[in-house]
Amino acid sequence: MAKFAKSKWSLRCWQVMLLLVMLLFWHFLTQDPQMAFFFGRPLDVAQVIWAWFVTNGDIYRHLGVTLSETILAFVIGTVGGLGFGLWLGLSAGASALLDPYIKAANSMPRVILAPIFGMWFGLGIWSKVALAVTLVFFIVFFNVYQGVREVSTTLLDNARMLGANRKQLLRFVYIPSATSWVFSSLHTSVGLAFVGAVVGEYLGSASGVGYLILQAEGSLDVNTVFAGIVVLTIFALILDGLVTVFEERMLVWRPKSGETQKL
Repeated sequence: MAKFAKSKWSLRCWQVMLLLVMLLFWHFLTQDPQMAFFFGRPLDVAQVIWAWFVTNGDIYRHLGVTLSETILAFVIGTVGGLGFGLWLGLSAGASALLDPYIKAANSMPRVILAPIFGMWFGLGIWSKVALAVTLVFFIVFFNVYQGVREVSTTLLDNARMLGANRKQLLRFVYIPSATSWVFSSLHTSVGLAFVGAVVGEYLGSASGVGYLILQAEGSLDVNTVFAGIVVLTIFALILDGLVTVFEERMLVWRPKSGETQKL
């Protein structure tokens, strides 16, 4: 255990060192004014972020809007994908009937739906939520669908021999099987929820971090653009970390990395 903790701490140190090297490379690269025009300067980006959060406090309203859109889209898309994936995974007839339509909807570039959602829901948060939901839904749906379809037939037969009914099979076999697939998709879904929210703000809004980035692009303020990207990345990592914590609590039965090799 101590050796593992030491190696994990060493890995974190190397990761921090790599980040510092990249920041230093960025800093020295942008000493050239022409390079700074395209890539900004890390110190100037840090000043923008400091002004947003400390000096002026301008970011909180916009960040609150973007996070609200992201969380709503993440929850709605996950619940919808989970329910729909379970239903189609357990219903062979419905799956065969709807298969071509699901594939067609998944292959559609969802970004083109943004103007339509803007017409339907206006320029408030719900048009951005709707766009982000379409991104999250299919990731979760296909993972749940695959997880249900790949349940071992031997396991199902054994459960039936022990007297398990349909509800018990769903609770103790299908859902646990799908859960591990769900969490494998949630880490991707967090990023896609952010993408949907920001793209929606970018295409039409009066608030949100995407709106700030759009305004900065209009004035060729590359430092503010990069500041927005950094802020979005940090909060996406925070949400991803929360998903990881929830995953570890829900999947306590799953072997940790490396444990299966010791058996």
